[in-house]
Amino acid sequence: MSQILVTGAAGFIGFHVTSRLLSLGHQVTGVDNLNTHYEVELKRARINQIQHASAFQFIEADITDTASMSRIFQESAFEKVIHLAAEVGVRNSLLKPLEYVQSNILGFVNVLELCRMNQVAHVVYASSSSVYGANRKTPYSTRDRVDHPVSLYAATKRADELIAHSYSHLYELPTTGLRFFTVYGPWGRPDMAVFLFTKAILEGTPIKVFNHGNLKRDFTYVDDIVTGVLNVLEDIPSQGEAVSTGTPDELTEAPYRLYNIGNHQPVGVSRLIDVIEQRIGKPAIRENFPMQPGDVLETYADISGLQQAINFSPSTSIEEGIDRFVEWYLSYYAPPR
Repeated sequence: MSQILVTGAAGFIGFHVTSRLLSLGHQVTGVDNLNTHYEVELKRARINQIQHASAFQFIEADITDTASMSRIFQESAFEKVIHLAAEVGVRNSLLKPLEYVQSNILGFVNVLELCRMNQVAHVVYASSSSVYGANRKTPYSTRDRVDHPVSLYAATKRADELIAHSYSHLYELPTTGLRFFTVYGPWGRPDMAVFLFTKAILEGTPIKVFNHGNLKRDFTYVDDIVTGVLNVLEDIPSQGEAVSTGTPDELTEAPYRLYNIGNHQPVGVSRLIDVIEQRIGKPAIRENFPMQPGDVLETYADISGLQQAINFSPSTSIEEGIDRFVEWYLSYYAPPR
């Protein structure tokens, strides 16, 4: 079994990826700086769920700290790296642009450079559906141009994709980027819609419904995401095979791949609230607001590339996923007495 580094291991997706890797028998080192973007207690609780595993080592460190990251790489011969650590969220990037550039760009270059120096076999990293920005054509395809990000967060993620290609081209470092589409599920982030809506309905507080609910998101259940990530990890890009990096006339022979990973079934925000209401058995108090800076009307993933590469087939309906999320939320925040 492989020795694998997961950055952002205390994060939502990082925790679920790490848990699955451990269940499959891999040796995993998890790195996270436990920042205060949202409640640190939740991050620690995630790590506590897997801390007992003998094959798991957790290190509190920042990916922008070159000395600390160098020591981590020196102490373990990582075969593969799953890079999920980042400053996340569109709206917060408008408030803290320097932190986003520091973590998402400088931190990513740190990780890539150490992977190059230590001859890591494959780097799988998190990009985002937000890179599609002002694009109007749906579903979003990795062949679409992504030259008009509408948030700084999106711009940093697009920068990561370009930097990864440079490393793949120059140093033959195999990299695969995954453009995540609105991931949700148990242990989810408190700043995401599913979490916010569930909390508000249970507490009887108003929900901010932007653009009067006329937004659609390709909500993707976390277990489907994890299956995709781990299958991609085993599908290492090879040098010399010409693949598209964007529009049909853009080809590369570098060991570089880029995929959308989503549910391929957009759900309206109003419909999402309906489903949560039905699961909880209590109506929401909806307050309508206009579109927010950095928001887009719809996200919708063309996943044909991932289907061809690894037979990716998300199978969790929004009803199933919300049921599991609410069950977790009630057990974590309102356990029976």
